[in-house]
Amino acid sequence: MSGRASPTARSSYPVFYNLESRWADNDIYGHINNVAYYAYFDSVVNRFLIEEGGFRPGVDAVVGYVVHSSADYFSPASYPATLTLGLRVLRIGDKSIRWEVAVFEADKKQSCVTGTFTHAFVDQESGRSAPIPEGIRSAIRSLRDAE
Repeated sequence: MSGRASPTARSSYPVFYNLESRWADNDIYGHINNVAYYAYFDSVVNRFLIEEGGFRPGVDAVVGYVVHSSADYFSPASYPATLTLGLRVLRIGDKSIRWEVAVFEADKKQSCVTGTFTHAFVDQESGRSAPIPEGIRSAIRSLRDAE
């Protein structure tokens, strides 16, 4: 089978965030559980949206709902660990964004986990799809320019 995903290179990402693993992230097998990685993805993407895109949770009328997520696991990480998460945009449309987030241990050059995360933007009042807010679109342009 040639469809198996491979770890991604640290050099493929224009922006990084450090994240401390927590004791509760480990599972009975002694490594960070897959569900914790999804929380990491959510945290990193929303941090970017808040810090770079001007998103104001609880205030803005248009928000991004996660409509798809996936992850490929290559090697285990365990608590305690300072993880570095790389972020890039795979696709931007009029009303959705597909992100890629890679998790790196310490000084490793290849990801231990790589995931995707798709946001569909929605007007909270009407419940209908909405264009990506301009502040977020502008932040993504600068992110892509850094690649």
